[in-house]
Amino acid sequence: MTSLQRTFISCFVGLCFSFTAFAQTWPQRAIKVIAPYPPGGPSDIVIRTVSDKVQAALKQAVIIENIPGAGGNIGSAAASRAPADGYTWLITTDTVMTVNPHVYKSMGFKLDDLKPVSVLTSFSQTLVCNPALGVKNLSELIAKSKTQSLSYASGGAGVPGHLSMELLLNMTGMQMVHIPYKGPAPAAQDVLANQVPCGLLAGPTVLPHVRSGRLIALAVSGQTRSPTLPDTPTISEAGVKGYDADFSLVMWAPKQVPDELVQKFRQALLDGLKLPETAERLKATDQLVIGSTPEEAAARIAKDYAKWGAVTKKIGLSLE
Repeated sequence: MTSLQRTFISCFVGLCFSFTAFAQTWPQRAIKVIAPYPPGGPSDIVIRTVSDKVQAALKQAVIIENIPGAGGNIGSAAASRAPADGYTWLITTDTVMTVNPHVYKSMGFKLDDLKPVSVLTSFSQTLVCNPALGVKNLSELIAKSKTQSLSYASGGAGVPGHLSMELLLNMTGMQMVHIPYKGPAPAAQDVLANQVPCGLLAGPTVLPHVRSGRLIALAVSGQTRSPTLPDTPTISEAGVKGYDADFSLVMWAPKQVPDELVQKFRQALLDGLKLPETAERLKATDQLVIGSTPEEAAARIAKDYAKWGAVTKKIGLSLE
């Protein structure tokens, strides 16, 4: 063995010991989690619900920083540029990685700048209509859409509700005009006012109005029924076999963060998420706890990337 080889091996071993020591002592200061949306959305709800549990486990503060804009791209780009020291993480809806690459000309970062830590929760959308439309189930809506001009509201172009509805239209041959809004709340208000007859919107946004009878819930978009609307069928159960539009919240890390830190942070998250009181609180906001491995998260993202890529191509969706 040459002296150069011995030096290389010595440096490599020293580096391994350094990484191990760093992982054992991490964290030594506050951890930041970027949520690339305004406060109050699903990602914000999940991380704020579990943050105190993570703080207790890691014995450091967890700071949530909202950096909204461009469908989550701006905050995600900021996270991708953060040092790979385990002190900056990112929580997003999966659409940042499964939809945005197909519809934005520039995202400000590359997909492989970030790596998945875990799928934390899953959620679906709820198809609602104003009672004045006179439909009580999905079959009646499909029939009516083929005899008269109808429209539907979503929280914006490229958001889960928009894509879920376009997938439904594609699978059923329905014709409905998309009316995008700046978020699910204003969209729900116009459905309530019967300015737009229907909407495919976030469950927590429409749940109070469904319970009061001001909106009719026809179906939910996911594989399973909503925990907040157990009597409302899935779209697949309602007759569109094979339909599935589940969405998820995913924790990410800059790609060079050591796997030891990823595992340590993931475990703290999962321990907090799977506490009964946490799971019940999230269930009330239409979130189902998943807690996947990084490998499972990567597989899910790849599958949904292909599915939503086909949908966005069909409808010609393009955003700046």
